[in-house]
Amino acid sequence: MDQSNPSLGHQHYDAYSVRSPSLASPRIHPTSPGQYMVSGGGGRSTPNFRKMALTQQHHPIVADSSSSRTQHVYMANPAIHDNVPPMPSMHPIYMSPSTTPHHRQHPTMAASSPAMTATPPPAAAHRHHHHHHHHHHNHATSYHRHQQSYSMPSSRRNDPTKRTKRVPLYKGNLVIECPVPSRLMHANPRKDTEFSHMRYSAVTCDPDDFARSRYTLRPRLMNRQTELFIVMTMYNEDRELFCRTMHGVMKNIAHLCSRTRSQMWDTEGWKKVVVCIVADGRNKCDPDVLNVLAAMGVYQRGVAKNMVNDKAVKAHLYEYTVQVSVDPDMRIKGAERGIVPVQILFCLKEQNAKKINSHRWFFNAFGPILQPNVCVLLDVGTRPGNTSIYHIWKTFDLNATIAGACGEIRVQTKGGMALLNPLVAAQNFEYKMSNILDKPLESVFGYISVLPGAFSAYRYAALQNDCHGNGPLQKYFLGEHGVSASSDIFTANMYLAEDRILCFELLAKKHEKWVLKYVQSAFGETDCPDQLPEFLSQRRRWLNGSFFAAIYSTCHFHRVWSTSHSVARKLMLTVQFAFNFANLVFNWLGMANFYLTCYFVSKSLSPPDMDPIGNRWGERIFESLRYLYIFLFIVSFICSMGNRPQGSKWMFVVSVLAYAVIMGYTIFAGGWLMRQSIVKGMQEAGWSQDNNAMINLGILIGEAEFRNIFISTISTYGLYILSSLLYLDPWHMITSVIQYLLLLPTYVNILNVYAFCNTHDVSWGTKGDNSLPMDLGVASKPVNTEKGIEEVEVEMAEEQEMIDKYYDAALQNLQIKQDIVTQSRPPHMKQDDYYRGFRTRLVLAWIGCNALLVAFVTSGSFRSFLSTDDQTEEEYMREVSMSYTGVVLWTVAAMSAFRFFGSMMYLLLRCFRL
Repeated sequence: MDQSNPSLGHQHYDAYSVRSPSLASPRIHPTSPGQYMVSGGGGRSTPNFRKMALTQQHHPIVADSSSSRTQHVYMANPAIHDNVPPMPSMHPIYMSPSTTPHHRQHPTMAASSPAMTATPPPAAAHRHHHHHHHHHHNHATSYHRHQQSYSMPSSRRNDPTKRTKRVPLYKGNLVIECPVPSRLMHANPRKDTEFSHMRYSAVTCDPDDFARSRYTLRPRLMNRQTELFIVMTMYNEDRELFCRTMHGVMKNIAHLCSRTRSQMWDTEGWKKVVVCIVADGRNKCDPDVLNVLAAMGVYQRGVAKNMVNDKAVKAHLYEYTVQVSVDPDMRIKGAERGIVPVQILFCLKEQNAKKINSHRWFFNAFGPILQPNVCVLLDVGTRPGNTSIYHIWKTFDLNATIAGACGEIRVQTKGGMALLNPLVAAQNFEYKMSNILDKPLESVFGYISVLPGAFSAYRYAALQNDCHGNGPLQKYFLGEHGVSASSDIFTANMYLAEDRILCFELLAKKHEKWVLKYVQSAFGETDCPDQLPEFLSQRRRWLNGSFFAAIYSTCHFHRVWSTSHSVARKLMLTVQFAFNFANLVFNWLGMANFYLTCYFVSKSLSPPDMDPIGNRWGERIFESLRYLYIFLFIVSFICSMGNRPQGSKWMFVVSVLAYAVIMGYTIFAGGWLMRQSIVKGMQEAGWSQDNNAMINLGILIGEAEFRNIFISTISTYGLYILSSLLYLDPWHMITSVIQYLLLLPTYVNILNVYAFCNTHDVSWGTKGDNSLPMDLGVASKPVNTEKGIEEVEVEMAEEQEMIDKYYDAALQNLQIKQDIVTQSRPPHMKQDDYYRGFRTRLVLAWIGCNALLVAFVTSGSFRSFLSTDDQTEEEYMREVSMSYTGVVLWTVAAMSAFRFFGSMMYLLLRCFRL
């Protein structure tokens, strides 16, 4: 800093070089700590260079323009330059620090007199000058994103940049306080220890033994109350997906701190929030995500160890309070953009052990230490709305009986462009209608069948087990170790949707009265599968898990009567479980019902008087599509039994397209049937233009064909349109409904067939690797010092210089555009014969029930039992078809009306804040 001006003694100033027409090749040179010289190249003067900086102080820009070729610039708060397009170099992190690593000061010294920041000796000054010049070269390269290799410093054990240090153990555990990079330290406005040092812990115990092994966390050491504990689980997601979620979370925390009138939140509200990032496997984690975390100060290379005291490290724990965020465009944002400090807990698991194990670290290891009030669950890739976490938290704050809540899951449409993909559009419609009809209905009754793991929240106290160790969390984590070769397949498949089990266990917790809530004002945006193989794999797990979990909750719903819920609530929940059971039966027979609906609607165009084309083309098209439907059904079974979706992609794609053709003709047939029914009704006695509309409509409804089509259409898509309008969210009815209708056979046939044919596969697509790598080095056995302190020897990077080099490398890698690499999936693992046998019996039972229903309705074999002797076969089939379609369509109408009623009740209660 400029020692000639004592009034600036407590501030840190940085400068930027920016290309402009008047600067042939601008360069930055340090003249003294905190002061830089910006010089233009080519001998040209630089009177109009652009001044931009992002620092935390609110001071005006001061420029010494005594020379036309050399200018000294002190940059301050650049909020006034928000109209400047964002650039990778728009944050002080990209600038060299105002003091060299060799003259780094302790945070408490930074606020002392200006005399304590004296100019370094000549040798150090020379190194300082060279460091800045070299960084400027990297800055220009990163801004233009030249695709050149940039290798990180080696981390091998024989690395000359490392040396052995003795580190005292903290309560018998390896815990290291690591100074953060100089560049990051000088760009940050706060200098306390939690900002100047990253805390690393090598965890050698199981998550359940975390507290017993005397591990602790920074917020606990600082006696902070944790109101919100947010977990982000990730596997191998790329940096863009990670930054989308991380940046969204940090903007949510900034919103919490902006609520200065709240009793809970204020400008220091960030101290009540802890963000936990759990990476499922060190070797599975995307290296670019580690670069992002390194740029934020959370992660440092060369610190972690494989073994401590002959114990394998299970997880690497990095704790740091960040003051910057990286957005999905890899731009660093700080306090000048509203970012507040955020307490980060990064748990890098050594082995890949599935998402449920990541949640066990969160709930069983870190939860008991922090004792939070509300736990928020997010998947990396889901972007929460800027105020969504507040709305979720407020729901818990207003109602003490709420155990869990979820927001709306939206499909990220990328400005509508993603909807050009029919698969994405169909999922968008499905998500929207679920959020408009299903979730509000369940919320009114108090039991939401599934709180999506992508964005949901739980009250920590409600999750706790009883004194005997039984409770929601105990049931939840049975899915991690309980699914083995010895476990029954029912349990194995049920725990593919362990979040559904958790929801039921919360509702049915003995002597409690917990309820679950849907919060419409909170939302999270997520990417949905845009390729058919990924879509099939995702829905296989969803459908199998939800099917078996629904059976579990239906069979155990009587436990609701042992809770402390009111009698009225218990009766409401009983009605809801009856509705869920009806849905379960309807889904079990859905394949037959869908086929029969297409069969009768398409066949209705076969008679000559109904044929829209003539010359018996209606009958020919019907027979052709009927055999095509049966052929596609057989193909679906063959492909699903022994093929991975990735290996049979085009077979599935062709089946989807063919099913869409069949559905398109069925929709046309339904419309034509309604038209002909109207014409026929107008010819009936009693129809007159002099009648009012209701009388004429009554005459039309008297026609069975018109009545069935009319009721089914109004009860489904009519209610869809009405409810969407009432929720002020109708656009999916315009952009996505056609795609959804055409893909409806895919949902009913292909997805269900693939799911049931793979009930033996109870994997999540990931397998743990039990080998113990030794690439990080080990900590020696502890040795007692003369003072009785246990110490271990570890290899560490040279003090500050190496830390800064690693950090520079991470920043450089952020500016290199990454190529998208398509990873091949691991080969399909052979399952136990018992699982395959159960799969066979289940599929046979499913096919048998559906085939029996189809045969009963379409075959004349049962005519002798159901008809009179004077009926012709044609009259019998017509009567059966009318009766069957009437039952099915009226059942659909009743269930749709029930959903609509629940949705409207939710809107009404929301209006009155109930």
